[in-house]
Amino acid sequence: MLAWHNIWVARHGRQMSEDMRRLGRDVMSGARSLMALAVVVGLAVLREGSEVVLFLYGVIISSGESGLSLLLGGVLGLLLGAGISALAYGGLAVIPSRHLFKVTSVLIAFMAAGMAAQSVAFLEQADIATALGSVVWNTSSWLADNSIPGRVLHTLLGYTASPRSCSFSYISPRLGRSSVS
Repeated sequence: MLAWHNIWVARHGRQMSEDMRRLGRDVMSGARSLMALAVVVGLAVLREGSEVVLFLYGVIISSGESGLSLLLGGVLGLLLGAGISALAYGGLAVIPSRHLFKVTSVLIAFMAAGMAAQSVAFLEQADIATALGSVVWNTSSWLADNSIPGRVLHTLLGYTASPRSCSFSYISPRLGRSSVS
């Protein structure tokens, strides 16, 4: 889905940007009401807000944290987000958008690759992808999985200090269990 997002934005991003510029010019000239721009901004904020609500709901369900700690974390996150937004706005005013979108596309591709790596690990844990026992590399002495940078890289890119090569086994309706290396 993330790869599709990158491809779609690469094809349609320029047109969307032009549409937003045109809408801004129309609002400034009086050809469109300010309500049109407010609706576009409101929908973008609503979309992001719904993602935050779903994320926090998942945290509540999985961790059983207290309401006070979630409220405190939400307020701190809001303040931090406002500060980062102000810095990002200042930076985006000087960085050409084509360079910005190239970098973010690469980062999203890395994130998609990390998610794919994590899904293989989940398949391995479910005994659908069975490990052959050979370690591909071991960087745990430099960057352990349980260190803060290791956790951040694992979350963003699917980093694993010592991954194993694996083969996939699946059950075919006609042939029974098969495997692919």
